Amino acid sequence: MKRISKTAYLALEPVTKAYLDLHLCVFLWGFTAILGKLISIAALSLVWWRVGFTCLSLVFMKNLSANIREIPRAKLLTYMLIGIFVCCHWVLFYASVKASNASVGVLCMAITPIFTAFMEPFFFRRRILFIEILLSILVVPGMYLVTQNISSSMYLGLLLGLGSAFMASLFSILNKKYIKNADPISITFIELGSAFLFLCVVLPIVLYFNHQVSFWPQHFDWIYLIILSVFCTSVPYILSLYSLKHLSAFTTNLAINLEPIYGIFFAWILLKENKEVNPGFYLGVVIILVSVFSYPFLKKIVKTRA
Repeated sequence: MKRISKTAYLALEPVTKAYLDLHLCVFLWGFTAILGKLISIAALSLVWWRVGFTCLSLVFMKNLSANIREIPRAKLLTYMLIGIFVCCHWVLFYASVKASNASVGVLCMAITPIFTAFMEPFFFRRRILFIEILLSILVVPGMYLVTQNISSSMYLGLLLGLGSAFMASLFSILNKKYIKNADPISITFIELGSAFLFLCVVLPIVLYFNHQVSFWPQHFDWIYLIILSVFCTSVPYILSLYSLKHLSAFTTNLAINLEPIYGIFFAWILLKENKEVNPGFYLGVVIILVSVFSYPFLKKIVKTRA
């Protein structure tokens, strides 16, 4: 495949660049479940370290302080609230991974577009589009085919994963609604900074009442946390905010259905989770891929005929 030069990339249409940025984000996010499984500490502690390292990596970004000061206070509070939703999404996601496995955790994210299809029209005051509902529903049999062989011990992880998908849908919609004309790096710092502060309040309470919750990273945990914070959080989070300026929250979340594909593939290689895979899994993968890649084309056809 021919490599795209920086000049050629910058010359692309904004929507095309947004799609490229988005799929790079999804690829990087595919590693998050793997890293979450490899890191030995509890989900709540893991997210605290993750957002802490991520904010630290952004502190030295050019003009960060000046850009934040230009944001109106009302919007600043909105971004902070969104950051708490992001925090809840990550805590539920890693709790899902640890209660089941990486494959189940990332597969639950494919349900995100179904939540989005129903919630996005409410926030943007538009009617629900039949095509969004249809393609969202197509994800359901794909999810069923992929997860039909999980044991009852993984049901809690599945439930936590669905909660994570709901939170992912909510914060994506709110980011789409409120990020216009704002600097993505500043938004990232504010949102993840508020997530860090939120956990600074919640985590000590949890640790006080539950001494079994592990907090301090061990051995390779430090390396995994740095990789997770910088390459799987800071970079893709900023790129995703850029892409949201040109793509709908539904399109974004539908593309994120690729995350389970990447995540499961990496789980095969790194965690050897391919032992439970059967032919039904591949059919489920095909259904999810069809829903991801057909949406932009079908939506264009519908707009042309309208």
